[in-house]
Amino acid sequence: MRRTVWLLWVLLFMGQAAMAHESRPAYLEINETAAGRYSVLWRTPVLSGMRLPIALRFAEGVRTLIEPVESELNDSLIERRIIDTGPAGLIGQRIEFVGLQASITDVLVRVSRLDGSLTTTLVHPAQPWIEIAATPGAFSVAGTFLAHGIQHILGGFDHLLFVFGLLLLVRNGWMLVKTITAFTLAHSITLALAVLGAVRLPGPPVEATIALSILLLAVEIARKNRGEISFTLQWPWVVAFCFGLLHGFGFAGALAQIGLPQRDLPLALFTFNVGVEIGQLMFVAAVLSLRALLLRFRRARPTLLYARPVASYGLGTLAAFWFFESVSGFWS
Repeated sequence: MRRTVWLLWVLLFMGQAAMAHESRPAYLEINETAAGRYSVLWRTPVLSGMRLPIALRFAEGVRTLIEPVESELNDSLIERRIIDTGPAGLIGQRIEFVGLQASITDVLVRVSRLDGSLTTTLVHPAQPWIEIAATPGAFSVAGTFLAHGIQHILGGFDHLLFVFGLLLLVRNGWMLVKTITAFTLAHSITLALAVLGAVRLPGPPVEATIALSILLLAVEIARKNRGEISFTLQWPWVVAFCFGLLHGFGFAGALAQIGLPQRDLPLALFTFNVGVEIGQLMFVAAVLSLRALLLRFRRARPTLLYARPVASYGLGTLAAFWFFESVSGFWS
């Protein structure tokens, strides 16, 4: 009975992860091409062959110079247009996303100006509109990218599942600290190198390799459950560091989609990375707290014996699915 309960829990988690993986945000990109004139790119995701019913609405007085032109991709619809706002520009103007409040999708808004400034904002269904502000200061940039980092890691189930695998693999407290620290240090290094343009890797192979890293970690957890010994089990921090280098490229890909303000590049990169680490520590603390809570109940202790093998097989199954899905995307 207990095995069945844990299996159902893992399958439920896998289903929620897959659903969240498919809930891609909408994207609005506004580029100022001349005083009061902007090119607009509006991308809405397509789920199960249907476009999300979210409409873009500008403030009164904004004129459309070139009517929207649509193009269709495998996972989204893209709409391009040219608008004119007059000499005042978009500062202080409100842009509404009609229908967003009835969805679970966020909207990533990226605005670039002639002076080279760049702002990015994440709009949530609870507040389906945005007011374009003047060029933000350093404090605003830091707060924005700190929030982006936390949101990205907590919504990045591939990265969280790898960390979850490390928690299953390493039981010694000091070794766990070393392992998580090595993973953090590694993905921080490659995140910085990729964002600064020192190293570049294509996105699809990186995604496939990240999925493969989770699968290999699940195999090592299964081996540990059988009492076997391997290099990974003896030196988990070394393996976490190597795989962390790959995960850093995944973070860099997400950050590239958001866009970095060139004037505040070091600050934005640093605060995004800090946000990622805060989100990661929040996840680790939640998992360890749940485990400690269950250990306080005697009836729950035998259940934990079944939880580890069930979780490892669930982890490996989901990682294998993501790996083959990523590989098949090479030819899409």
